[in-house]
Amino acid sequence: MESQFSPMPGYEEFKRKVRTLMNIDLDAYKQQIHRRVHMLMQRWKCSNYDEYIDILRKNPDKRKEFLDYLAINVSEFFRNPSIWWLLRDKILPSLVNERGKRLKMWSAGSATGEEAYSLAILAQELNLLCPPYIEAWDIDEEATNIALKGIYHKRQLTNVPQNWIERYFVKLQDDYYQIKEEIKKRVQFKLVNLLNTPFSQNTYYLILCRNVTIYFSPDTKKVLYQKFAQALRAGGILMVGATETIYDYRDLGLESLGQFLYRKKLP
Repeated sequence: MESQFSPMPGYEEFKRKVRTLMNIDLDAYKQQIHRRVHMLMQRWKCSNYDEYIDILRKNPDKRKEFLDYLAINVSEFFRNPSIWWLLRDKILPSLVNERGKRLKMWSAGSATGEEAYSLAILAQELNLLCPPYIEAWDIDEEATNIALKGIYHKRQLTNVPQNWIERYFVKLQDDYYQIKEEIKKRVQFKLVNLLNTPFSQNTYYLILCRNVTIYFSPDTKKVLYQKFAQALRAGGILMVGATETIYDYRDLGLESLGQFLYRKKLP
């Protein structure tokens, strides 16, 4: 069980001001994120919440640093490879057989882009049309800028087959690689807060939301999973992280295909 976090007096008012200033509801997150809020407060040498919020109000760069510090972006191409090969060998071909090659797909919480580009590589390999692109959303501006550049260190490509590295990446200096334009153009990155943005309903055949909700409170997870379920087309697939489980999936109109895979029931 997660240990209880005890903030200083005035934290409720600070959270309210953050919500007004930045449209971020800190109550949606687990205790771990609240600890990070206060670690950054100590780093900035703020003696109270008034000083903290004053810095955030006056300095856009500090607001960006605040958001970046709360976001935990640890990623690589084809993270948990067996999941991706299942997607390549069974899930996507099954969707193609049922729906054709024009599949609308979405990476929700795309971080620095490895997940979205991994999906784009699979789409390229399977000749999917993905009209007009794979959507990729994240709240972190710095991470999104990295994704747009598409430059990665070789350690992030550990799980990429060598022939795919040669086919879809350009070798740069100092062990860096850049994703080729044919893959980049398959993805559109957007700065979006998943928690307060409406989703298009009955739209997507595949939604990836992996290791995004692990820092959210149970109530926030429930709301977000409900929004994802509504965004899926009938028969569409929601993939979560390898350690994540949607316990009330039946109430959302989903059926389990395994620990991390859920399908929206057909009418």
